[in-house]
Amino acid sequence: MQQTIFKEKYPIYTLNFSKLESKFDTVDRIVDYLQAQVDAHPKAVFIARFDHYAHTKSIGGEIGEGIFDAKNLILCFGMQLPSADPVAVRPRSIGVTDMGDYFVVNFMEAPNPIANETMESWVASLVR
Repeated sequence: MQQTIFKEKYPIYTLNFSKLESKFDTVDRIVDYLQAQVDAHPKAVFIARFDHYAHTKSIGGEIGEGIFDAKNLILCFGMQLPSADPVAVRPRSIGVTDMGDYFVVNFMEAPNPIANETMESWVASLVR
Protein backbone atom coordinates (compact mmCIF):
# COMPACT_ATOMS: atom_id res chain seq x y z
CA MET A 1 0.00 0.00 0.00
CA GLN A 2 1.42 3.35 -1.01
CA GLN A 3 1.07 6.49 1.09
CA THR A 4 0.95 9.76 -0.81
CA ILE A 5 -0.23 13.33 -0.41
CA PHE A 6 -3.00 14.33 -2.82
CA LYS A 7 -3.18 18.03 -3.79
CA GLU A 8 -0.39 18.79 -1.30
CA LYS A 9 -2.59 18.30 1.76
CA TYR A 10 -4.66 15.09 1.79
CA PRO A 11 -2.84 11.96 3.00
CA ILE A 12 -4.13 8.96 1.08
CA TYR A 13 -3.39 5.25 1.06
CA THR A 14 -3.56 3.55 -2.33
CA LEU A 15 -3.28 -0.01 -3.54
CA ASN A 16 -3.09 -0.75 -7.27
CA PHE A 17 -3.45 -4.37 -8.32
CA SER A 18 -4.06 -6.17 -11.58
CA LYS A 19 -7.33 -7.89 -12.24
CA LEU A 20 -5.37 -11.15 -12.39
CA GLU A 21 -4.21 -10.55 -8.79
CA SER A 22 -7.67 -9.56 -7.59
CA LYS A 23 -10.01 -11.88 -5.72
CA PHE A 24 -12.89 -10.04 -7.44
CA ASP A 25 -13.58 -9.14 -11.07
CA THR A 26 -15.66 -5.96 -10.77
CA VAL A 27 -15.88 -2.78 -8.74
CA ASP A 28 -19.29 -3.88 -7.44
CA ARG A 29 -17.93 -7.17 -6.14
CA ILE A 30 -15.05 -5.39 -4.42
CA VAL A 31 -17.47 -2.95 -2.81
CA ASP A 32 -19.74 -5.88 -1.78
CA TYR A 33 -16.76 -7.50 -0.06
CA LEU A 34 -15.74 -4.28 1.68
CA GLN A 35 -19.31 -3.72 2.84
CA ALA A 36 -19.34 -7.23 4.33
CA GLN A 37 -16.14 -6.35 6.23
CA VAL A 38 -17.78 -3.21 7.59
CA ASP A 39 -20.95 -5.11 8.52
CA ALA A 40 -18.89 -7.71 10.40
CA HIS A 41 -16.83 -5.14 12.31
CA PRO A 42 -18.08 -4.47 15.86
CA LYS A 43 -17.44 -0.71 15.71
CA ALA A 44 -17.89 0.18 12.04
CA VAL A 45 -21.17 1.10 10.41
CA PHE A 46 -22.08 1.09 6.73
CA ILE A 47 -23.58 4.38 5.57
CA ALA A 48 -23.92 4.29 1.78
CA ARG A 49 -22.52 3.51 -1.62
CA PHE A 50 -21.86 6.30 -4.06
CA ASP A 51 -21.51 5.67 -7.81
CA HIS A 52 -18.93 8.34 -8.53
CA TYR A 53 -18.59 7.36 -12.20
CA ALA A 54 -22.34 7.50 -12.94
CA HIS A 55 -22.73 10.79 -11.10
CA THR A 56 -19.82 12.45 -12.89
CA LYS A 57 -21.05 11.18 -16.27
CA SER A 58 -24.64 12.34 -15.59
CA ILE A 59 -23.57 15.93 -14.96
CA GLY A 60 -21.24 16.06 -17.95
CA GLY A 61 -18.21 16.09 -15.70
CA GLU A 62 -14.69 15.14 -16.65
CA ILE A 63 -13.73 11.46 -16.38
CA GLY A 64 -10.06 10.58 -16.73
CA GLU A 65 -8.89 8.43 -19.60
CA GLY A 66 -8.92 4.75 -18.76
CA ILE A 67 -11.50 4.98 -15.95
CA PHE A 68 -14.31 2.47 -16.56
CA ASP A 69 -16.04 2.55 -13.16
CA ALA A 70 -15.57 4.26 -9.80
CA LYS A 71 -17.55 3.80 -6.61
CA ASN A 72 -17.17 4.77 -2.96
CA LEU A 73 -18.12 2.79 0.11
CA ILE A 74 -18.99 5.26 2.86
CA LEU A 75 -18.62 4.12 6.45
CA CYS A 76 -17.85 5.35 9.92
CA PHE A 77 -15.96 3.89 12.85
CA GLY A 78 -16.89 6.68 15.26
CA MET A 79 -15.07 5.11 18.20
CA GLN A 80 -14.60 8.45 19.95
CA LEU A 81 -16.26 11.85 19.96
CA PRO A 82 -14.10 13.87 22.35
CA SER A 83 -14.91 17.21 20.67
CA ALA A 84 -16.56 18.64 17.56
CA ASP A 85 -13.33 18.28 15.54
CA PRO A 86 -13.70 14.59 14.57
CA VAL A 87 -17.10 15.35 13.04
CA ALA A 88 -15.32 17.38 10.36
CA VAL A 89 -13.30 14.37 9.14
CA ARG A 90 -16.02 11.74 9.28
CA PRO A 91 -17.35 9.62 7.71
CA ARG A 92 -14.67 7.57 5.95
CA SER A 93 -14.78 6.61 2.28
CA ILE A 94 -13.00 3.81 0.45
CA GLY A 95 -12.79 4.41 -3.29
CA VAL A 96 -12.67 1.61 -5.85
CA THR A 97 -11.77 2.46 -9.46
CA ASP A 98 -11.63 0.17 -12.50
CA MET A 99 -8.74 1.22 -14.73
CA GLY A 100 -9.21 -1.50 -17.34
CA ASP A 101 -6.44 -3.95 -16.54
CA TYR A 102 -6.21 -3.08 -12.88
CA PHE A 103 -8.08 -1.70 -9.87
CA VAL A 104 -7.16 1.25 -7.69
CA VAL A 105 -8.48 1.11 -4.12
CA ASN A 106 -7.78 4.11 -1.92
CA PHE A 107 -8.86 6.06 1.13
CA MET A 108 -7.85 9.15 3.03
CA GLU A 109 -5.83 8.54 6.17
CA ALA A 110 -8.04 8.29 9.24
CA PRO A 111 -7.12 10.26 12.35
CA ASN A 112 -7.64 7.10 14.41
CA PRO A 113 -4.76 4.62 13.87
CA ILE A 114 -6.98 1.60 14.62
CA ALA A 115 -9.49 2.64 11.94
CA ASN A 116 -6.65 3.25 9.50
CA GLU A 117 -5.04 -0.14 10.16
CA THR A 118 -8.41 -1.84 9.77
CA MET A 119 -9.05 -0.24 6.38
CA GLU A 120 -5.51 -1.10 5.28
CA SER A 121 -6.07 -4.76 6.15
CA TRP A 122 -9.43 -4.84 4.34
CA VAL A 123 -7.87 -3.37 1.20
CA ALA A 124 -4.83 -5.67 1.34
CA SER A 125 -7.13 -8.68 1.60
CA LEU A 126 -8.54 -7.92 -1.87
CA VAL A 127 -5.39 -9.33 -3.47
CA ARG A 128 -4.78 -13.06 -3.88
